[in-house]
Amino acid sequence: MEINLNKIKEGKTTEELLKFGIINIDKPLGPTSFWVSQYVKNALGLSKTSHLGTLDPTIVSGVLPVALNRACRLNEYLMHKDKTYVGIIRVHKEISIENLQKTANNFIGKINQIPPKRSSVKRAVREREVKSFNILEKKDKDFLFLSQVQAGTYIRKLCSDAGEKIGGAHMLELRRTEAGIFNEESSINLYEFDKIIEEYKKGNESPLRKVLVSGEIVSTILPIIKIRKDVVKKVLTGSPIFSSFLAEIPDKKIKSGDKVVVYAEDRFIGCYNYINSKDLIAKPEFVLN
Repeated sequence: MEINLNKIKEGKTTEELLKFGIINIDKPLGPTSFWVSQYVKNALGLSKTSHLGTLDPTIVSGVLPVALNRACRLNEYLMHKDKTYVGIIRVHKEISIENLQKTANNFIGKINQIPPKRSSVKRAVREREVKSFNILEKKDKDFLFLSQVQAGTYIRKLCSDAGEKIGGAHMLELRRTEAGIFNEESSINLYEFDKIIEEYKKGNESPLRKVLVSGEIVSTILPIIKIRKDVVKKVLTGSPIFSSFLAEIPDKKIKSGDKVVVYAEDRFIGCYNYINSKDLIAKPEFVLN
């Protein structure tokens, strides 16, 4: 079941996109992720913004999607997805690229991590998955690496833990190139963002519309359920989805407990928890009304 996101975006005004949209910012070194989120909020005169995943302000740059207004409610669905990073690890003792790769291979798969002392989360052992950890190039004691990891994995800790096996190492620099469905190719830096805001204030909405991502993009990662148009009013007031509301039979691959999005034709209704018990199909978690 597919939704034409381009058609949905084209059918919205710029104001509607700002009420339920996302801008993919390329965060520079220096500012915090919160600062970038607030910068976008103030520049666009919005009531609320939130970023999709914190980046260390001093040594980490890259993909930082910023949710706008009602799209902030999508964070839990968009945030907890795999991330891809490219970075530099500095070893403390001489080692070949082949031997460093052998060490890195030991950290691919399920690993246990304790968050760094400077992190804001509880320092308890937690399991995370490293999908890839590839050593690409060497220059003296600095190695360029590429790694795809489960959300919540600390790359700095991954580097230092690997370093313990080879006489020490630490992360020197890091850049996030992908955060779930967002990548660096579609991101804009703050200089480009400022230029877009200048044009917007002059009445030229085109550059801003080009970079605004409609909140319906969540439909690319969650299963879609379609309901009849005549029950929309009832659903928008908080009613669960009952079997009698359905316009189409849901995909059999959807399991109880899965998160789903609900549409009435091409209209996004909200995000739901799939129940599929007797007449009850899904309960609302976020309704866009």
